[in-house]
Amino acid sequence: MADEHISNVDVVVVGAGFAGLYAAYRLRLAGQSMRIFEAGDDLGGTWYWNRYPGARVDIPSVDYMFSFDADWSKDWQWSEKYATQPEILRYLNHVADKHDLRRDMQFGTRVTQAHWDDTLSGYRVRTDRGDEIGCHYLVMATGCLSVPKDLDIPGVENFTGELYFTSSWPHEPVDFTGKRVGVVGTGSSGIQSIPLIAAQAAQLVVFQRTPCFSIPAHNGPIAPDKLAQLVDDSAYRQAAKYSFGGVPLERTSTPAFSVSADERRQRYERAWQRGELLEVLNLYTDVMSNTLANNDFAEFIRGKIRSIVRDPRRPRRCVPRPIPSARNGSAWTPTTTRRSTCPTCGW
Repeated sequence: MADEHISNVDVVVVGAGFAGLYAAYRLRLAGQSMRIFEAGDDLGGTWYWNRYPGARVDIPSVDYMFSFDADWSKDWQWSEKYATQPEILRYLNHVADKHDLRRDMQFGTRVTQAHWDDTLSGYRVRTDRGDEIGCHYLVMATGCLSVPKDLDIPGVENFTGELYFTSSWPHEPVDFTGKRVGVVGTGSSGIQSIPLIAAQAAQLVVFQRTPCFSIPAHNGPIAPDKLAQLVDDSAYRQAAKYSFGGVPLERTSTPAFSVSADERRQRYERAWQRGELLEVLNLYTDVMSNTLANNDFAEFIRGKIRSIVRDPRRPRRCVPRPIPSARNGSAWTPTTTRRSTCPTCGW
């Protein structure tokens, strides 16, 4: 590869989130030259941009860690089972500094073009800052959460109040004290942010198309036996590579309707109390593939929601109807029981 007008490297990586950092580490070990372009002003990817109130992981923090950082316990300690966005971002910065991964990164730079060039026998990459790079390999570490949905609401251009997106939350704190706030959507970012916004706002109206499934997280310090397993047993990390969701679980071999209704309910209750998302999806072999088995578990969750929602007019608006792919949350369902003042739906 040769072109006197551009610089050349073995690999260009687009994005400096989890995937970009991992690529940087592996490419460095392989002796490859690289350039890493990141649109944000610092590394972190999704965890750099998504700073909305309540943002946190929904699988245990320890399972978000890089497997290559074998001696992590010597210089890193998670504060809780499900870490918040600031802690995840601190972890990513810690790993980058520890392994000197920043030196090939260029921040505040967005790749605008990348195409194969036969004269280079590689890719020609251009950025919005005028960089032109040739490379043999192009790694798109842009993730699946980097392009938010546009706000396609007629008349929104006439709105004169403050407007925020969970996908690009301000880096400085936002104070909702004494304000009237509307939140559109009750997906993952909605159910995480709404309880915290509700605690501040004078009035909160949630605009919800479809109720969602959410289970309690029971967050808190990480169990000592879990930490000991990670520190002392490298087999855990190896098993994670071949496990559903990257979290080692002993896969169940029991179909839902091979046991009694009482036994199913007891198992559902244990999973509800533990608050492990992937464990919930591993209750029975067919809970995510058999409609009847799935609905049996879904009805258990609906019953839990009905027991929390005290206003008799609300359950039909709070109780989800489709099959569940549960999210972790501690304060979401209790927040929906608070009196709201939406004039159109009566919440």
